[in-house]
Amino acid sequence: MPRIASFQLWCVDLPFRHAFKHAAAERRQSDSLFLQCTLDDGTYGFGESLPREYVSGETRDGAFQLLAQRVLPRLIGRSFGNMPELLNFLADSDGKAPVDWVDASTPQTAAWCAVDLALLDTFGRAWNQPIELVPGAEFPGSVRYSPVVSSSAGAKLLLLIRLLGFPQVKLKVESDGVEKCVSRARHFLGSRCEIRVDANMAWTVDQALLQIKALRQFNVRSFEQPLASNDFAGAARLISETGAQIMVDEGLTDRASLANLLSRRACNAVNLRISKCGGLVGTFNRARQAKEAGLAIQIGCQVGESSLLSAAHLHLVSAIQHVTYAEGCFGLRLLQEDPASPVLQFRAGGRPPQHPRGPGWGVNVSTKTLARWSSRQLIID
Repeated sequence: MPRIASFQLWCVDLPFRHAFKHAAAERRQSDSLFLQCTLDDGTYGFGESLPREYVSGETRDGAFQLLAQRVLPRLIGRSFGNMPELLNFLADSDGKAPVDWVDASTPQTAAWCAVDLALLDTFGRAWNQPIELVPGAEFPGSVRYSPVVSSSAGAKLLLLIRLLGFPQVKLKVESDGVEKCVSRARHFLGSRCEIRVDANMAWTVDQALLQIKALRQFNVRSFEQPLASNDFAGAARLISETGAQIMVDEGLTDRASLANLLSRRACNAVNLRISKCGGLVGTFNRARQAKEAGLAIQIGCQVGESSLLSAAHLHLVSAIQHVTYAEGCFGLRLLQEDPASPVLQFRAGGRPPQHPRGPGWGVNVSTKTLARWSSRQLIID
């Protein structure tokens, strides 16, 4: 039975084709963590995450140190007999390290995501098995990927989105100029395209009430993280007074945070992202939690994900089925170079890429590409 022999951690800055800006940040590179897991029989696989301090409370350096010092050493020498045993371990962990390794209150879901994905890929390859949360599940035919555009998106881009037949678009907005921005987008996108907005915590309650009312004329019904992530009373007020879809993003990472949101009635939709929710299994658990509560579900992504995380994204949507919105699989539409192959990116109209076949995630990761864009590496054995 193969056992874990070593890990290699990489801080990787994959450059973007163009800057991506929203109210909480502006990025020109991915700021990623990649994790290579190697077994004593030579089998290896990869995980990936993109820690964001304003999302999960983790910096990349902090996640790197947590993995290197407190998590990965506990996994050296560990083995799993089969896929159900591994999935049970990850389900019990539920998006975080076991509590006797790291205190549950420590921000760690992005760090654990890299572990979750790497273990699944590595042991899936060792057993020559693809990863399936729900055996036989296929990507739902009704789900289409949404482009995500900033408030400064030009007319050419908006017209191209319309020409390519995307049924939905997410528009990143800021605190000012929102009505003008959405009006412009509606003009170029036409009446058939559904527009939802993401404020990335930029609004106060009073601003949000005014904006939600003003944007009804443009048929906008979904508002993602309009308020600060800890303003539960304000979010509950938006729902009760406007009837709009108020989607939580930065305020949701783990089971406890979602339970808190539900008890306070502070959301009626969720944006679940594999990197911020502790990997494939943890995010699947949050999806089931949200579905039981009757919430609309968006499966999103961190800006700058490679096709490794996109492969996990395709598996997750296939397993959940009941997905209202999907964002991800940007591939080389955003990255200058993708270290994973085949490159997985959405097609015209938001149609998903072909599901990768093969053991583990079904994609291969180039260590040469990781090394080219790496700013820090560490081997743990």
